[in-house]
Amino acid sequence: MKAAIARIVGSPLSIEDVQISKPEADEVLVRVGATGLCHSDLHVLDGTLDYPTPIVLGHEVAGVVEQVGSNVKTVRPGDHVVACITFHCGHCPQCHGGNSHRCRTPEARRPDEAEPRLHQSGSAIQQFLNVGSFAEMILVHQSGCVAIDRDMPLDRACLIGCGVTTGFGSVTRAARLKPGQTVAIIGCGGVGLAAVNAALISGAGRIFAIDRLQSKLDLAQIMGATDTVNAVSGNTAAAVMEMTNGRGVDHVIEAIGLKDTIETGYAMLAAGGTLTIAGATSPDTLIEIPSINLLLSEKRIQGTYMGGVQLSIDVPAYVSLYRQGRLKLDELVSQRLPLERINEGFDAMRSGNIARSVIVFDT
Repeated sequence: MKAAIARIVGSPLSIEDVQISKPEADEVLVRVGATGLCHSDLHVLDGTLDYPTPIVLGHEVAGVVEQVGSNVKTVRPGDHVVACITFHCGHCPQCHGGNSHRCRTPEARRPDEAEPRLHQSGSAIQQFLNVGSFAEMILVHQSGCVAIDRDMPLDRACLIGCGVTTGFGSVTRAARLKPGQTVAIIGCGGVGLAAVNAALISGAGRIFAIDRLQSKLDLAQIMGATDTVNAVSGNTAAAVMEMTNGRGVDHVIEAIGLKDTIETGYAMLAAGGTLTIAGATSPDTLIEIPSINLLLSEKRIQGTYMGGVQLSIDVPAYVSLYRQGRLKLDELVSQRLPLERINEGFDAMRSGNIARSVIVFDT
């Protein structure tokens, strides 16, 4: 099969032939229909995240099941599926506690002594986040696959695999925004725009969208933002405080993962408000927050991993919301590209002018 391989940090991906193994007991072989380009992929490609190479990046994916292993019960050949990186064992304390997205099960990958899932002439090729979807097929643990309606377009369904799930869940599962509450979303890429949409669906009183690009702020208004703040114009925390008559907002969703934007988000919280960090930060990012402010104002800071997604519940729900016309996925797809043009997609991502590029395949 064809796959886009990252071999050298900072260099373009190369399209190469790769061998993929047959599914073992708990594995699912999926023919990829579409896969989104996520900033996490770019972080590996540009060296912000350290990952072994050669590697097939990509993890935001939807496709059609080709084969399943002998123990697979949840999907079968012919099913249309969304795959997600929150692989889980189903029997650890986190899984039993309703937080399967926190499970870091070694079952998500094959043992070191086993035949690698991806290889070239016997040499292993890594799968990013145990998925590696910049390829014609993926081989993954069954816990990361959820069947969806067959009439759901795969080039929109793939967005549910990461960006939409993270942004939507950051509002509904992590922040638990209540109707009438106010929220500011910092960063209007794929995750942030999904958070804006989730806030609208959840009945937020006011939704502040913050970004440096006017084109993204315009899109945020289409997704449901009631107010926009261009971060180029100055102190965004002061702007939000002024727009709320000095009160601040009940929730901030930080969808970038930078020290400055995290600290700015905290500064615009109302007393008792919650800052939820949904953006992927680098391992060495440290934030500075006045501790006395935490004490006196009872503000809270929390992170969210993949929006706290519960796959078998949330993915079908998101598909249903899309079919109702409430979850806006069409607006998130800025361009569709074949695998051979994947480097153009990353160039567009670096420019910051798009929401999501999607690689599409013939299925």
